Amino acid sequence: MTSKAPAQDPRPQSGLPLAVSTGDPGGVGPEVALRAVASHCGSDRAVLFGDARALREQALALGIASSRLHVLSSDQSWELPVGGIGLCDCGIAWSAAARRHEATSAGGAAQLAALDAAIAAALGGHVRALVTAPMSKAAVNLAGRDFIGHTEHLARAAGLPDDGVTMMFLGPKLRVALVTTHVAVSALRGEVTAPRVLRTVEHLADAMLRAWRPGTSPPRLLVTGVNPHAGEGGLFGDDEPRAIVPAIEIARSRPLFQAGRVRIEGPLGAETAFRQAAGSATDAVVAMMHDQATIASKLLDWTQAVNVTWGLPFVRTSVDHGVAYDAAAQGSADDRGMVSALAMAQLLTGSSP
Repeated sequence: MTSKAPAQDPRPQSGLPLAVSTGDPGGVGPEVALRAVASHCGSDRAVLFGDARALREQALALGIASSRLHVLSSDQSWELPVGGIGLCDCGIAWSAAARRHEATSAGGAAQLAALDAAIAAALGGHVRALVTAPMSKAAVNLAGRDFIGHTEHLARAAGLPDDGVTMMFLGPKLRVALVTTHVAVSALRGEVTAPRVLRTVEHLADAMLRAWRPGTSPPRLLVTGVNPHAGEGGLFGDDEPRAIVPAIEIARSRPLFQAGRVRIEGPLGAETAFRQAAGSATDAVVAMMHDQATIASKLLDWTQAVNVTWGLPFVRTSVDHGVAYDAAAQGSADDRGMVSALAMAQLLTGSSP
């Protein structure tokens, strides 16, 4: 049993700009992306992908100086001054239908075009990290594309299987990685496998060592079970002895864990693992399913947790919230999540604002 490591170190040159896909034109993505980049990037550089004309108009309406805005095309060299904000046009204008504050086929096509252009820039080595604003899965599917989430789409674009990458939520109070992502609860038995648990453990350990623990104490990882009380010795299912325990045993045999650089325990009941994490008794949690992780993350680190995809040949971070059509309609978008996502991308690429 093996887990595949990233093809390359996902920390490119810090001198390259950040890429920001602006998400659903009818949601809060364009606004929070522009506001966060303008306020947070400082001496950094960023390229926003979407409808360049619409983004420029919105940036000016938000009070961003025109001198910082640079309209780019995808086939040109991106030379931006310090503090510059590039606006890269993706070839699909944001029509009135695309900007409606609801899921539409026009909005779906526009947001997917922005994401794909940003991914191409990252894979081409033109940017050092990808920061994504929220997308509507429903809108993209209305546009005729099979789309179940950023994480899976990014993996496929990089030539990896869906389970070749790991979704994480990294915040000040909780760091959690998911063994499965957008999977029905009824399908979990077939999805929680020892190779996937091992991949998640190793990816989270790698992320922790790179970004979170510069001190001397090795990070401690807790692995949850699938079932109540981690199966209660087989009374509530066999997922733990079948898949989770073997993965933990293999992880302990790997050099990273044998050398004591990372400690690992489990499987524990999810309630126990997250209680310990909330009380700072552990450093990170490997969760088996989506809502195990995201409920805890959003309760503990709302607006501060960052969605990170690990295992790609580039760094990818994102906000931990959705398109928020209601907030977009009211002009009450909160950009703190996007600021956190930008800061995490800078941290993981060894740079600072």
